[in-house]
Amino acid sequence: MTQALAGLKVLELGQLIAGPFAGKTLADFGADVIKVEPPGDGDPLRKWRLLHEGTSVWWQVQSRNKKSVALDLRSDEGRDAVRALAAEADVLIENFKPGTLEKWGLGYETLSAANPGLIMLRISGYGQSGPYKDLPGFAVVAEAMGGLRHLTGEPGRVPVRCGVSIGDTLAALHGVIGVLLALQARQKTGRGQVVDVALYEAVFNCMESLLPEYSAFGAVRQPAGSALPGIAPSNAYRCADGQAVIGGNGDSIFRRLMQAIGRDDLAQDPGLADNALRVQRVDEIDAAITTWTVQRPVADVVAALQAASVPVGRIYTVADIAADPHYRARGMIQRITSAEGLALDVPGVVPCLSDTPGAIRRRAPRLGEDNGQGFDAA
Repeated sequence: MTQALAGLKVLELGQLIAGPFAGKTLADFGADVIKVEPPGDGDPLRKWRLLHEGTSVWWQVQSRNKKSVALDLRSDEGRDAVRALAAEADVLIENFKPGTLEKWGLGYETLSAANPGLIMLRISGYGQSGPYKDLPGFAVVAEAMGGLRHLTGEPGRVPVRCGVSIGDTLAALHGVIGVLLALQARQKTGRGQVVDVALYEAVFNCMESLLPEYSAFGAVRQPAGSALPGIAPSNAYRCADGQAVIGGNGDSIFRRLMQAIGRDDLAQDPGLADNALRVQRVDEIDAAITTWTVQRPVADVVAALQAASVPVGRIYTVADIAADPHYRARGMIQRITSAEGLALDVPGVVPCLSDTPGAIRRRAPRLGEDNGQGFDAA
């Protein structure tokens, strides 16, 4: 079955997370992605976290469906090779510090002169313009500047980070959206363009009501642990053998939740009839729920509330994910074999398309495995 992006030619110059995640997403849906890596050690991600025979198992996910070409972009020969590939490409992805490609003679004006239809996705800490553009920017800083880090953690304590590099991933996904928009525009104009994604802006774009609440009321949202301020009840609750998350913030859902935990008095209380009223008494509501959950194991809490059509779930570890039948039924866990012969479970392809689904077509490449090959090579 033809994939949605079959025939799209993508040249990936980025490394580590943000740029390569964008490349992976395009590759999963059929794009022909050539990843350019520096000779020697290649992309640093090859050596990050847990390794098998010297290669990160993360690499097997981030670089699946891609080809690897080893080129030294600091050499004339390497830059000439990139120019030749860019002349054929539909999309070029890079996440270097702004100005780096221009220093190498590989800026957009230069490459688009030879290929006017070229779309260049540029991911950086602060974007290609503005007073901070030349500062080094990693996701950890972007998450802080974008407003996310201030909200994570418990009140009065040092903020914690999300356990993954969420700023990089958000930037990558915004980058993919930008590429798809630019491809749509190119169908009308015949011209490519630059997609400029800043890590902090990708985070900021997901901060919901943060800015308008400050603008209108001077309200500075504060960290609230596992709760979601202004929405009640929605929290993580202690159980006899762990924790469960419960979302009972819809009006009818709240009534069913209260009835399920034996608190019909709260279900019928007119002072809790809508979210605005419940927010004023959220501590009382959370205490009532905890009194019920703490006496029961997680499995019983989940079963009882699912039976009442209340959104509920236990907090998964990766072991829970690997064992969950729904993940398997949805194709969200796939088995691959690495270049080193390791059989490995990896995340499936998201999103699910009914007619032109994505797929894992080939394993992650060894460094320079596709040297000398172009976009049309098998």
